[in-house]
Amino acid sequence: MTHRSDLLQAFDTLLAPERFKDYGPNGLQVEGRVEVRRMVSGVTASRALIEAAIAREADAIFVHHGLFWRGQDGRITGWMKQRLALLLAYDINLFAYHLPLDAHAELGNNAQLGQQLGLRADTRFGEQDLGFLGERADGADFADSEALAVNVRKALGRPVTCVAGASGPIRRIGWCTGGAQSYFEAAIAAGAQAFLTGEISEPQAHYARECGVTFIACGHHATERYGAPAVAAHVAQQLGIEHVFVDIENPA
Repeated sequence: MTHRSDLLQAFDTLLAPERFKDYGPNGLQVEGRVEVRRMVSGVTASRALIEAAIAREADAIFVHHGLFWRGQDGRITGWMKQRLALLLAYDINLFAYHLPLDAHAELGNNAQLGQQLGLRADTRFGEQDLGFLGERADGADFADSEALAVNVRKALGRPVTCVAGASGPIRRIGWCTGGAQSYFEAAIAAGAQAFLTGEISEPQAHYARECGVTFIACGHHATERYGAPAVAAHVAQQLGIEHVFVDIENPA
């Protein structure tokens, strides 16, 4: 068992949220009970995740996508009221870290996705250095765009959207989890031969073909399943509390 403030300090020390200009508040978003003995981690603070935490008698939830975002409607109605009502009724703490969780060099979403795909980063790029750039950990090249796409499909267990760039082997690969399609141009400038992220918008297909750099959209949720449980497990072990990751299915 640990104190809520000690849990918050452990997360803040590890993830350094003060370094980032973010789209919402990082840290403790909803205050629950003081003592924490069991924590549930997940990608998004959805009602399904909150209900799963209640079923597991959790005292805290740790997520990547919290409840509050810059520019959103501030009224507590509909889905927001339902989620907050559950958290408050069961006195559960909600901790959320967005960009700091993406960026952590070992436990973050990008680092953990790289591990899943067998990639090793040696360079950072893009706004706030969120993008990772590197090569296969085994030192080999991917034979071509399709070989890379097949590797990603197998590793993540889901279809991907691949817009092939130039033909031939691929060595330098950039990646940034979630909705980071706007990082594609920065990846190209950094020397990537392929770029992986969660989503694709209309311009990226043209950039891929015109610049000869492969673009692969792997799914927003699919690319961000790994950071939250890695961070939560690390902190739970450090503080001697229980932890379980709950992956709420999401086709996005």
